Amino acid sequence: MKEKIKQFVADKRGVSPVIGVVLMVAVVVILAAVIGAFVLGLGGNQAAAPQATFSVDGQSVIYEGGDSLSTNNLSASGAKVSNKGDLTPGDTAATISGNGTVRIVYEGDGQSSTIWQTEV
Repeated sequence: MKEKIKQFVADKRGVSPVIGVVLMVAVVVILAAVIGAFVLGLGGNQAAAPQATFSVDGQSVIYEGGDSLSTNNLSASGAKVSNKGDLTPGDTAATISGNGTVRIVYEGDGQSSTIWQTEV
């Protein structure tokens, strides 16, 4: 009886084909998931937030330059956004309302992104 058990444990002939089949199935499943993600567009086309530079002059947040911005797409915490419309370099984008963190947030294209932040 012991010899049959030793022979059964030592016999490895069926292991290699089983491992090969399992690996092939895994590769096919991974390829199907990757191709499905591309076909269905699960990556999405996310627009990048605009890049802009601001500075603080007293109680004013000054737009220094970068991508074109409109105050219609901006909100702020710790400051009040001006009603200027399209900003050009040197324009006051917001007026600081107190001490702490001031953030300028861009809201557009279905997204909301902090594009500038400072401590006052």
